[in-house]
Amino acid sequence: MDPYSAEGELINIHNYFHQGQYQEVVDFDTSSLSAENEVPARVLIQRARIALGQAKEVLADVKGETSEPEFAAVAALAQSALGKTEEAAQAIEKLAQSESDNQTVQVLGGIVLQAAGKSDEALALLSKHSGSLDAAALIVQIHLQQNRTDLAIKEVTAARRWAQDSLLVNLAESWVGLRQGGEKYQQAFYVFEELAQAPATSSLVTLVSQAICEIHLGRVEEAQAALEQALQKQPDHADAIANLMVLTVITGKDATELTSSLKQTAPRHALLTDLEEKSDLFDKSASKFSAKVTA
Repeated sequence: MDPYSAEGELINIHNYFHQGQYQEVVDFDTSSLSAENEVPARVLIQRARIALGQAKEVLADVKGETSEPEFAAVAALAQSALGKTEEAAQAIEKLAQSESDNQTVQVLGGIVLQAAGKSDEALALLSKHSGSLDAAALIVQIHLQQNRTDLAIKEVTAARRWAQDSLLVNLAESWVGLRQGGEKYQQAFYVFEELAQAPATSSLVTLVSQAICEIHLGRVEEAQAALEQALQKQPDHADAIANLMVLTVITGKDATELTSSLKQTAPRHALLTDLEEKSDLFDKSASKFSAKVTA
């Protein structure tokens, strides 16, 4: 039986993780799990701790277990989260030489390689999966980052055939829908709103996701309310700050304070990196032109 299926032992902890309920993952009672599911559950718990900013502690905890491929992959993920992306990628590349069929190595390796800018290598490793929805979802994310919406749609469509009504395939469809636009914005909104507003599934991740849908739908006040709700729960949540910054710019207001806050909270955030790259490109283009003064 698939442990992540509706009848599987790991369905709840798996859903907690993908709903962004990381503390619930950490606190999950694993005492009644069968032996075969103990390692997958521990991996999810360590991933949740990394998402909560505890990468150093995770690295220390798994230090003596890296002979096991799953925990060697967790160690690489923790290194990547600490900014050691190249070192982490090298560790995954070495691990994949002998453990490329291991699902945890595939999934965590894909994350690490993509973070290091090695998209082709990440996709090659993830493509070795056999019925892993986590791997399929990551493939979708990578294709979206590559602006290959066509390939992302193809991956989601294929996953839907065998994953049916899984939470993760619904989320993946929503990510793709936000890229497709039009009526897909509303469909994505329904998915994220249901998760964000239900006490059993609400999290910072789902609140921010709902707000992003609201922005695309032109519902500025609703988007701001969702982001402010997220920031009330965690004032230093980087993605909430980043999206509030975007919303502030859209509405014509000064985003200087939010930009400064994001730089302090997450100096390597994707939005800041993208803005810096675009600013450099603008400066390079502008340097090719000089003002001409006519008498």
